[in-house]
Amino acid sequence: MRNYHQRSGSNFGRSRFGNRRSFGSRGGGRGSRYNPNAITVDKLIAKAVESEPFNIYVDDFNYSQFELTPVLQKNIYNKGYSNPTKIQFQTIPHILEGKDILGLASTGSGKTAAFLIPMVNKILSSRDETCLIMVPTRELATQIQDELRQLTANTGVRNVLIIGGSSMETQIRILQKSPEFIIATPGRLKDLAERGVINLSIINNVVLDEVDRMLDMGFIDDIRFIIQKINRQRQSLFFSATMDRKSEEIANTLLKSPIKIQTESQAPGKNVDQDVIKLAPHQTKFDVLLGLLQKEEFHKVLVFTATKREADNLYRKLRNNEIYVEALHGDKRQSQRNRIIDAFKHGKIDVLIATDVASRGLDVNNITHVINYDMPQTYEDYIHRIGRTGRAGKKGFAITFV
Repeated sequence: MRNYHQRSGSNFGRSRFGNRRSFGSRGGGRGSRYNPNAITVDKLIAKAVESEPFNIYVDDFNYSQFELTPVLQKNIYNKGYSNPTKIQFQTIPHILEGKDILGLASTGSGKTAAFLIPMVNKILSSRDETCLIMVPTRELATQIQDELRQLTANTGVRNVLIIGGSSMETQIRILQKSPEFIIATPGRLKDLAERGVINLSIINNVVLDEVDRMLDMGFIDDIRFIIQKINRQRQSLFFSATMDRKSEEIANTLLKSPIKIQTESQAPGKNVDQDVIKLAPHQTKFDVLLGLLQKEEFHKVLVFTATKREADNLYRKLRNNEIYVEALHGDKRQSQRNRIIDAFKHGKIDVLIATDVASRGLDVNNITHVINYDMPQTYEDYIHRIGRTGRAGKKGFAITFV
């Protein structure tokens, strides 16, 4: 029988759990050479490209044509799924056959269901199977757990969320019940492994999702540590939007004779009107922002700040002006972050103020505007920010204060 939990003896509790990673500057400084990823004002101005709606679905195929267990088919139907996306159509049959997958697909391509559906089917067929899903952020982990719960309704399949900002004791208690799915961020998972309270060697299925973002966030050593501990007789699935040298190194460590699948994706920012606001001498950024937010078309707005302190200050000032607003950043407890994101998703607040770190993995539909109250550090960060709007074929708007 599967047993994740190992006796930790006196190890547990010796050191206070903390985040050992700094999300500060990505390098460089006053003496740095020219950075091709630097931001110039001309990069922040662009018109949305008029084109046919981008279709990610396979219209002449439906989920009932996959060889899946009846209860899983029913849960897929209850979710309202009909036609698979292109990444799902191409990967699910290979995963069901037990193949390793190297999938290059961007956020919004449907890749979460691309690995969840066949993994749930595998575990329903054999409860001796276990699956680790490793992702870069707490928000993405929570979103995957929500979708997993819907796909495993009325099956008895259990899961645990191993993330920072939540009770480690509760996570250990759930691990003692041997859940079939572990959804984790690398830092907290490594901590539990080092404390001897989780046995990674019994995991025989592993999914690494959004690997490029995990590496950007400095998780490469944690990922290496975890991969070395997992059962070598495993099925491995690797998903990333890009494939650079570090990603390739991790893929070569993890995968055995993988099937490589790459789906077309919509260029980031393609559906986004981008512009800048240059302040007049008598203007303040806050006054201009408040004027924008009072316009009717600004009804679901994501505002980015450079620091947590600025996010909190802006939150208080906007709330005092009767704006329905919340702030999201790394100092919030996980329960608070979940509540705030849920409120933003369901229209209970009109404006969400976020830092770059807290917004990673944020997947909210129908954001009308992204406002860069503070300039991002790099153009890559800028593209990531504005990618929160103009999704699913809809036009979005991005404004940057310069």
